[in-house]
Amino acid sequence: MTAAHIVTTALSTAIVLTGAAAPTFAAKPAAVRDIAYHAWTTSADFAAGTPQGTTVADDSLTIGAPTGTTSYVDPFGDGSARSYDQASWTSPVVQTGFGLTELVGSWNATTPPGTWVEVAMAGQTDLGTTTKWYVLGRWASGDDTAAGDIHRTSVPNQGDTNGSVAVDTFVAATGRSLNNWQLKVTLYRLAGTTQTPAVRSVGAMASRLPADKKVAASPLGGAEGVVLDVPTYSQETHIGHYPQWDGGGEAWCSATSSAMVLDYYGAGPTPAETAWVDPTDADPQVDHAARSVFDYSYDGAGNWPFNTAYAGTRGLDAFVTRLRSLTEAEQFIKAGIPLIASLSFKKGDLPGAGYGTNGHLMVIVGFDAAGNVVVNDPASHLIKSNDEVRTTYDRAAFENAWVPHSGGLVYVVHPASTLLPPQPAQHNW
Repeated sequence: MTAAHIVTTALSTAIVLTGAAAPTFAAKPAAVRDIAYHAWTTSADFAAGTPQGTTVADDSLTIGAPTGTTSYVDPFGDGSARSYDQASWTSPVVQTGFGLTELVGSWNATTPPGTWVEVAMAGQTDLGTTTKWYVLGRWASGDDTAAGDIHRTSVPNQGDTNGSVAVDTFVAATGRSLNNWQLKVTLYRLAGTTQTPAVRSVGAMASRLPADKKVAASPLGGAEGVVLDVPTYSQETHIGHYPQWDGGGEAWCSATSSAMVLDYYGAGPTPAETAWVDPTDADPQVDHAARSVFDYSYDGAGNWPFNTAYAGTRGLDAFVTRLRSLTEAEQFIKAGIPLIASLSFKKGDLPGAGYGTNGHLMVIVGFDAAGNVVVNDPASHLIKSNDEVRTTYDRAAFENAWVPHSGGLVYVVHPASTLLPPQPAQHNW
């Protein structure tokens, strides 16, 4: 848990212990929750876009003939400029059918040393004007700056009259919305080299959400009594680890959750990959995840698409979206797919948690027989023990800490061989 986003996009924030009685939730008609996800993942998908120096092979975008070079000064490097060849691909325009007010991108890519990618978005406003390109992230899987890697980073201070980017989320300006959107992916490599990034998927979740402060508990979805065997790791056992990557503990809820899900699929780092971690650390995969997802501008490990992009480097398919309810979440559990969810709540609002938080990530691993939510909460009870991580939270209380706060945001991580559940009418996965 680290510093928060603005609006509905709070990431991992410090636990704030505040007293409050457990709430009651009055039933009322469900508000319309417009959420739509679209991605490009195959050679045919990429062929529908506009290449500028990119080529498509094996369902991936790569650099073909660079269109030029750019000089980039890494803001977290030594201040020197490096020259990179570049090529780009622009997606088709996506019509949402509603005026989107937020958008979160996702991508899965491989970036050999000396290469990196930038993902940007633009759209048409409700006034009919076209926005500029807003950068959603500059990303590399590695951090060997001597080999030409950049420090992966979000890009602050992009706001204008149409919108802004809150760390990893485009947020439309007050009173504005976008009628459509498109993405631009730019691939970079050190000038004169032949390495190339390989982008195998890129997409975005667009949404327009009501301002409801409370929601009614959703109907049961058929996963009652199903609990997935996701390993339990506590973020609290890492307090003080590696200050250059935000020092563990409350700052690492997202990375800890990502590590749990990767190990569930047997896709975590090998002992050789974690050899740099202090050997006294019983869960070095958590430290490895924090280092691999760290956003140097945000100065934290809670950047949503950086976490899913890390999962993508482990041979998994991963993206960020929003779900409308726990009913939808149950469909993933039935498919064998745990979900990493973003929540916020005051102390007492989520009975049994023992803390309050402005923003926190935990793993939905199943449901008990009554439909209450079984989670791996890396901050559970604030106890430094993996044995305290698995817990069960009241369905209505959990839903109200999740849906109004982050709009039901989740990381969806799965092997290609594990199919996603059937899509709802308005596709949000």
